[in-house]
Amino acid sequence: MNDRTTSHDRVLAQRNAEGWMFLIEAARDLRTTGAIAPSGKALARALTDPVRAQAPRPLAVLEAGAGTGAVTRTLIPELPRASCLDIVEANPRFAARLRRLVTTHPDLAARPAQVNVHQTYVEQLDSDRRYDVIVSGLPLTNFTPAQVERIMARYLELLHPGGTLTYFAYLGTRKARALTASRAEARRHAAVDEIMAAYQGAYATGRWTVWANLPPAHVWHLRRPLVSADTDQSESQTDWASR
Repeated sequence: MNDRTTSHDRVLAQRNAEGWMFLIEAARDLRTTGAIAPSGKALARALTDPVRAQAPRPLAVLEAGAGTGAVTRTLIPELPRASCLDIVEANPRFAARLRRLVTTHPDLAARPAQVNVHQTYVEQLDSDRRYDVIVSGLPLTNFTPAQVERIMARYLELLHPGGTLTYFAYLGTRKARALTASRAEARRHAAVDEIMAAYQGAYATGRWTVWANLPPAHVWHLRRPLVSADTDQSESQTDWASR
């Protein structure tokens, strides 16, 4: 067995382990897991495109709902020099796994202080930092409309004016839930869709379909508007937070 085969086997073993971990955690608590499978490579790349687009200037990046680190492993090598990355993950077992990833990742050997893992919900993140890019791994249609409003308000508050939020939505979930869910669940899902459609209509700069993912997903990019020269930034941030 050569080194290439051994490396390939390790990657397959890691993916299988992550898949089982997601299923176990989803059974425990879907709110802290947010999905039933890790993001695939194509989805991870689409979610991290705004980081590559703004390189090589240093960036402040936030990843929310990082899970087992499928997107994080794509994100870290793309960070321009002198950038910082904050990772938010509410699930304590996932957060512990992410800390191990950060401490052992070869690209971070010379700059470990640039990446920090926060075990919390993103809407409860205590930070004065503002970000150029926020990468969201939270399938928002799993949550209540009130939770989605709080999450989106916090995302937009945390962005620099002109900053980009990138997130995904699985294809076909509304139709599937309409066929299998209770009326209350179908209404909840429809209400979340309406909230997200309003944000997309106001702030979206692009949408891409990633078919090479299980399940396929849309990736959205939303941009926080630039504040005008005569507008106080703190007032603008208060307006966003009160949405």
